Amino acid sequence: MAKGLKGVIRLRKWDVDEKRRVLRQLQEREDQILDFMRQLAEQKKAEAEMVRRDSTGAGFTFGAYTQWARKQQQDLETVLGLVRREIEQAQDAVAQAFKELKTFEIAQANREAAARAEQDRKTQIMLDDIGQEAHRRKQKT
Repeated sequence: MAKGLKGVIRLRKWDVDEKRRVLRQLQEREDQILDFMRQLAEQKKAEAEMVRRDSTGAGFTFGAYTQWARKQQQDLETVLGLVRREIEQAQDAVAQAFKELKTFEIAQANREAAARAEQDRKTQIMLDDIGQEAHRRKQKT
């Protein structure tokens, strides 16, 4: 049965690694969205600065650009919220998988400790028998 637990432990480790990989991908996606949001904010500042410098030509298109930028910002915030919910779910999945892995690892450690204790007990009994036999032989002589 101990061999069976080692296989289950190996499978659980793989499962934890896979769930961590998914979590890492989601976190990278979150970072990308935050990057897009920063870039959009910088672009809005640059556009506003351009309009401030050249109010005659750029002012006509700035309103449409502002609406587009606001829509982009809202879309990014929506996607960011969805990704963050997925991250929370992935974190819960990693925690659950890790908990299951630890349960099996502890069970395996307990089984190994019990097997060592049993082997130590048998060895001690054998040594006690040898000691008693040696003592009896010594008493006879």
